[in-house]
Amino acid sequence: MKYFSTLFAAAFLLLPLLVFSQDDLMDMLNENAEPVTNYTTATFKSTHVVNGQSIERMQEKQLDFRISHRFGRINSGAYELWGLDQANIHFSLEYGLTDWLMLGVGRGTYEKTFDGFTKLSLLRQSTGAVNMPFSLSAFSSVALNSLKFADSERNNDFSSRLSYSYQLLLGRKFGPRFSAQISPTLVHRNLVLTKFDPNDTYALGLGGRLKLSSRISINAEYYHVINPENNPDSPVYNPLAIGLDIETGGHVFQLMMTNSLAMIEKGFITETTGQWGKGDIHFGFNISRVFNLKKPQSKAE
Repeated sequence: MKYFSTLFAAAFLLLPLLVFSQDDLMDMLNENAEPVTNYTTATFKSTHVVNGQSIERMQEKQLDFRISHRFGRINSGAYELWGLDQANIHFSLEYGLTDWLMLGVGRGTYEKTFDGFTKLSLLRQSTGAVNMPFSLSAFSSVALNSLKFADSERNNDFSSRLSYSYQLLLGRKFGPRFSAQISPTLVHRNLVLTKFDPNDTYALGLGGRLKLSSRISINAEYYHVINPENNPDSPVYNPLAIGLDIETGGHVFQLMMTNSLAMIEKGFITETTGQWGKGDIHFGFNISRVFNLKKPQSKAE
């Protein structure tokens, strides 16, 4: 009995030392552990805010098939079923070549345009070992207008069909519900219609996302054109779009209202002729379906 009492007393006295030793050991392990970088995800739920690009890109070996549709103007009246009798469509494929580089191609009915584009992820918002307060992506595209030339008798250069767009996309997720983005933009058109139309158009885009639930968010974007066209016979206006995103598993379905008919940068930034105040609003939708092309890893036997 005396032996057990002595053993119990010794254990009682050594217990604090064991606890402190354990704490010291955990501190040593934490000090030796490599710091971890925690990257922010889902700043936006899609590669687009509404019409314009977001900082997001497809991950490696993921393919996004996008269908975008814009109807006619709501103020066209009952005869056109408030624009629903008219249709403008754009299809695109966006593929993640790596986790930081995305490639894409598209075809739209607006000016029968073919387009190709790249998006490069330069910086990613993160905490931990690397503390980066925002994400930064670079986007570039080329678009080809395949409409027949108005005057086929003159010397029409192929380069006249081409236009180019360049953007820096800087975004931040401020919390679980709100994200914002700014997008300095340059659009170059090799051929313009009149002397009033600039070949180089500069614009600043502003976009945001407000999450309403786990699967629904409101998105909005506005592009301020810094040097708009000065053609009094065909004025252009700054594009504004408001959308409702609905996520359904592998799909992201977006309903929107916009004063722009085109769905590529060259079109909606430089050629928007509608005014919200006059009811020149197009109802439309985007459908995004993502396919994972990675081969599943085989389980070890």
